[in-house]
Amino acid sequence: MQRIGFLLYPGFQVMSLAAVSVFEFANLENGSAAYDISFLSETGGSIISSIGLATETKAFDGEHVDTLLVTGAVGLASTSPGIQRYVGEALTHTRRLASICTGAFVLAEAGVLDGRRATTHWAVAREIQSRFPKIRMEEDRIFVVDGTVWSSAGMTAGVDLALAMVEEDLGADLARRVARMLVVYHRRAGGQSQFSALLDMHPKSDRIQTALSYARRNLKEPLSVEQLAEAAHLSPRQFSRAFRAETGQSPAKAVEILRLEAARLMMEDGRHPVDVVARETGFADRERMRRAFLRGFGQPPQAIRRNAQRDLNA
Repeated sequence: MQRIGFLLYPGFQVMSLAAVSVFEFANLENGSAAYDISFLSETGGSIISSIGLATETKAFDGEHVDTLLVTGAVGLASTSPGIQRYVGEALTHTRRLASICTGAFVLAEAGVLDGRRATTHWAVAREIQSRFPKIRMEEDRIFVVDGTVWSSAGMTAGVDLALAMVEEDLGADLARRVARMLVVYHRRAGGQSQFSALLDMHPKSDRIQTALSYARRNLKEPLSVEQLAEAAHLSPRQFSRAFRAETGQSPAKAVEILRLEAARLMMEDGRHPVDVVARETGFADRERMRRAFLRGFGQPPQAIRRNAQRDLNA
């Protein structure tokens, strides 16, 4: 049985503990306990989260675990020298040392991330990078694996990280069953972007949101302005004017962004040939998709796929 420890400290963010359910359901789906979960802190006893929820913990002094996951907090709050020392020493005796969200800051303070690839929540990635310039920060990743050190992006990305650990330990089939039980994707690839195109465009009205949702469901179609305007119940002229006012870009550019996001996910998934990805996402042919990838990501589709596979196999 593997021992999984979650390191808590005052002000930790409760969503960091969502990953606990991955290991809990792995035990259930496995039919026997593969994981023993413990909650650790410097002092032991009750540790209060940022929202006021108390969690009972054991003092980490003398505690050794196979996998140590450091929880995140709201913002970047320095931890005690004792926590930094424990995390730094954990690198030598744990099989995996991981951070969830801003837990990367704790790993950075302990010197664990020096010279390593890592990620964290996009909102604080550059600040951590500026404070700890030796980190090779990959701020647009869901999670990153560098040797025995794992790191994940914002809080829900800890679920993806934990599913990847279960897959490594118990196989892909069981990890898929756990994902189904938790009603989540199996699983977002580590190289997948943290950002959502629809969220980034943040349309203000229901009509423009409806048109964008229609576009995302029908990427294989030509998606002319007339089609999108009809979905929004506006004239083409009204639609184009309202669309640019709300999103800051033309309908054609927005559709390309949605196509790029979908194509990138399919490339990272690795199950479909490039020609199929291009056809299913509305680029028509691989050369047109390649040019769009170079404009959008600065890399061709094959490089995106190689990077995702490298993360999975690291």
